[in-house]
Order: sequence, then structure tokens, then C-alpha cells
Amino acid sequence: MSDRTDRLSLPLLMPSQAQKHLTHNEALMALDALVQLAVTKRASAPPADAVQGERILVAAPASGAFTGREGRIAVRDDEGWLFLVPHAGWLLWLAAEGVPLVHDGAAWGPLKVRRTDRLGIGAEAGETDRLAVSSPAVLFDHAGTDSRVKINKAASVDTASLLFQRDYSGRAEIGLSGSEDLSLKVSADGAAWKEALRVAGSTGHVGLGKAASAARLDVAGAVRVGQYAKAALPVAGALGAGALVFVSDDAGGPVLAFSDGAAWRRVTDRATIS
Repeated sequence: MSDRTDRLSLPLLMPSQAQKHLTHNEALMALDALVQLAVTKRASAPPADAVQGERILVAAPASGAFTGREGRIAVRDDEGWLFLVPHAGWLLWLAAEGVPLVHDGAAWGPLKVRRTDRLGIGAEAGETDRLAVSSPAVLFDHAGTDSRVKINKAASVDTASLLFQRDYSGRAEIGLSGSEDLSLKVSADGAAWKEALRVAGSTGHVGLGKAASAARLDVAGAVRVGQYAKAALPVAGALGAGALVFVSDDAGGPVLAFSDGAAWRRVTDRATIS
């Protein structure tokens, strides 16, 4: 018959044993150390300031009274140190580092979160919204360089988008909505939608209020450019050749003008705005 328990190696009382209280007390001390297991820190040598009952995770390379006991739980008691041998599945809280550890039968390692079907953070996750977060803000930070959020869809006719809602009713959506083109749609009631912008995936051409055509910019309707008085016109050279403005107080009346890279000229006769 073994004098120790199989899982926790607690000492057993034996027939005709003298001073059985010592064996019993040792078992109680081990249980007191192991239940709700938490250690203060890792250490490779016995800390000089260790207090009664303090638990230490013995780190490598161990020295002094810890020699040869790497990975064990060292418990300080009146007689010195009690060493508990961990087994696969043991969990502990490492207070100095604020992390949980798990023993795999060979060594201690970080506690890994396994795959879960749904997760709610401040909210209840559902069958469709399997990840639900209720928070004033959400931060996706970089891990050294880039940071990228990916939304993947199965087929071209499917949708991969960001949907903005008010009281769970859609008001704006941007993404790949049923095609490979990037679109921006808005709605006043969540039922009727208007497409404000579409960027063709094949060409990069932009359509406002319509699908993009062969032109770089295709607008379904009138276009309005900035209106300026002559005294407030921006510097033509700063905007570059080809910029358009509407001049409200030109000598011949309001007129559309363009920049030739150096001056503003009326579209009607190319005369300089003065």
C-alpha cells in the first residue's frame, strides 16, 4: 500500500504509525497550498523575504534550496520549504505577472483560450451575430507595424460591408454589396436605399449616383464647384492646372473659371479673371 495519494501526493496515515498528527498536518498544509492555487512570483532561488505560507513557482536554473526542483510549487513553512509536484491539468494564478498558467504534464505554459462558437463582450452573442461587443469604443492596435481589419465573402454576388445603424435600422452601408465594386449607400428609413457612390473594381473609375463608365468620374446630375469672389480666389498655381471654380463677381458677370497653372481664366473666352 502506498503512503501517498495518487494525484496530489498527500501523505497517508499508516497503521501503527507514531505521531500521526505530523502526517495529517503535512497533508492539510499541502491542501491549503493547492486549493485555489496562486503563487506570488517565479523565483530560481528561495527569496530571503518569503513569509509563512507563501507559494513560489520554482524557475530554472534553480539554486540553493530550490536546486533540482524547477517547475514545482515551493511553499514556505516553519521547517523550511515544502515542494509540490504538479501534474497535467493543474492551473495556477501567477500574481506578479497577472497571468494564469496551466501544466501540460511537462512544463507550465500560458492558458490558451480554445475555439468558441460565439462570444459576447458586454452584450449577448446570437446565432447570427456570433461576436457581439457593447462598448463606447473599440480599438484595433498594431503589433509593431501595420494593423488591418479584414472582411471576407464567399462569392462575387455575396456582400462584405460595414453597416451603420440607428436603433438597429440601417442608415449607411459601405463595402462590396453583391459585386466586386466598392459602393456607398444611404437610407433614411432602413428600407429604401440610394447608392451615392460606386468605384468600379475593374478600372477604379468613380460613379456618383450611378455605375462608373469609361470616364474616370461619371456623375448622374449637375455638378457644383466652389464659389468665390475675385478677392477671395485661391492661388491658381497652388491648386494646379485644371482646377475649376465659379467666380461670382467677374466684370462680365458670374462665370466658370479654370486654372492654367498660373492664373484663373474664364471658360467662355479664356480671358484672365481680373
